[in-house]
Amino acid sequence: MNFLADLHIHSRFSLASAKNINVENLYITARMKGITVLGTGDFTHPGWLKELKEKLVFDNKGLYRVKNKIKESCENFIPQSCKGLFRFIPTGEVCNIYKKNGKTRKIHSLLVMPDLNLVEKLNLKLKKFGKTESNGRPIFKLDVVNLFEIILEVSDKAMLIPAHIWTPWYSVFGSKSGFDSIEECFGDFSQYLFALETGLSADPEMCRKVSGLDKITLISNSDAHSPSKIGREANIFNTELSYEAIKTAIISRDPKLFSGTVEYYPEEGKYHADGHRNCNILLKPEETEKYGGKCPICNKNITVGVLHRINDLSDKSGRESIFPPCYKTIPLLEILSEIFKVGQNSKKVCQTYNDILVKFGPELEILNFIDIEELKQSTIPLFPEAISRMRKKEVNIRPGFDGQYGSVRIFN
Repeated sequence: MNFLADLHIHSRFSLASAKNINVENLYITARMKGITVLGTGDFTHPGWLKELKEKLVFDNKGLYRVKNKIKESCENFIPQSCKGLFRFIPTGEVCNIYKKNGKTRKIHSLLVMPDLNLVEKLNLKLKKFGKTESNGRPIFKLDVVNLFEIILEVSDKAMLIPAHIWTPWYSVFGSKSGFDSIEECFGDFSQYLFALETGLSADPEMCRKVSGLDKITLISNSDAHSPSKIGREANIFNTELSYEAIKTAIISRDPKLFSGTVEYYPEEGKYHADGHRNCNILLKPEETEKYGGKCPICNKNITVGVLHRINDLSDKSGRESIFPPCYKTIPLLEILSEIFKVGQNSKKVCQTYNDILVKFGPELEILNFIDIEELKQSTIPLFPEAISRMRKKEVNIRPGFDGQYGSVRIFN
């Protein structure tokens, strides 16, 4: 079956996360977005793991369904057009801070496990290296290779996937604290890496300029810190609904099994371009070089963004056609906000959003797959035209930089 999976999210126990994140709201929002498999996020946190074990039931295929009583309480909030199968997959993000080759490294990784009981075993081991109860994304002061070793000792079915691999401050290739190759970071354990997460500020097309990533599956996830951000990036699978099938699809890189990704416009990501936010300075890579990496106003260091970092490590021009395909999207609330010229949280935008889902189905289906002619049945002015332009990449972009999101607008 074809389905969308968003493997990387956070719970309310992570810093800077919404307080309304619970199993119920994740289930409701995921179905409205069109997500069939959602990462639990934050499984290292004891409070969140307790809630997961109380509200979820193992389906004997490495995934978890919501208990019937909880599911029934949520059904009234989900339009009939958005109802369908839904599963959780155990995931969590961790941060490793350590010194290697004379430099402090700060690496974020997405951990994926086939069973919450195995997660409990893993957490007992990880507690020796950091405070798992203080943050949903804990910090461990050990080499990421040692983390990888611990995970595989607990379960040979587990996966470690380097997260948002180009983010300047906390990633495997980040300009501030990363490495120049997978092998430099992981050594002999590189052979067990099956996937990398591109992050919001990059897409597979950009990443394919680095030949060292050719044999690795490039996945995309939302890294959501609130329910509304679920599905802003996702992966398209064509497999049975099981942990083993999802892992096999990722390892195989077979486009019949892993058939693409849903992408943010990478320019909208908050680390896409170079710049210095305090001085409102946005720079192209060549401009950063011209200024010697210093802000032309205050002379402080420029934050080198994802585009620049990829260019530094690139050794080819990329593929003429990226395969599997990636679908560039703008969140539906952003589109409606632009059409109506009011805020995304306004009553008009929220009501229209719900009306559209009732009529056409889940958000990601509307944005990427429903025929434009069908969308013309909508009575919202410019709505089909907006979706058409988004799919054709006929948009106006101001890139994000130095922690500030960019903007992607459809109409002048």
